[in-house]
Amino acid sequence: MTLELWPEVAPATVRNFVRYVAEGFYDNKGFHRVLSGFMIQGGCPLGTGTGSGPHGNIPGEFTGQPEYSHKRGVLSMARSQDPNSASCQFFVCHGDADFLDNQYAAFGRVVKGEDALDAVAAVATGGGEGSSPLEPCGIKAMRVYTID
Repeated sequence: MTLELWPEVAPATVRNFVRYVAEGFYDNKGFHRVLSGFMIQGGCPLGTGTGSGPHGNIPGEFTGQPEYSHKRGVLSMARSQDPNSASCQFFVCHGDADFLDNQYAAFGRVVKGEDALDAVAAVATGGGEGSSPLEPCGIKAMRVYTID
């Protein structure tokens, strides 16, 4: 997948994400939560959804602007009940999820490679919530490129 980031909407969130990418934090990490039609979630250092990154939490940067709504392909930060608890985990919306607007920090979108999003979302799942992939699916490597 190729992602476009929105620093004008969520500057601290983008800086945090880019830092983790630059450090190689996401390389060889899996998607630990897959809910077809809703989202795919990854970036957990433990692979369980319970881990945080080494740089602590960031403040929630939420917007209700319609052009940054949680639509299919939007990249957003995962968090706990605390709105300022996002760390390293992120999700990509597989379907429209505008009910997440003003609650989760949308900070980018898929601009190329929606087939990869669909492939991860199609993986068989199980477990307690029914969202744990039954086969590994993950991120080989992430890189940041600046385009003028």
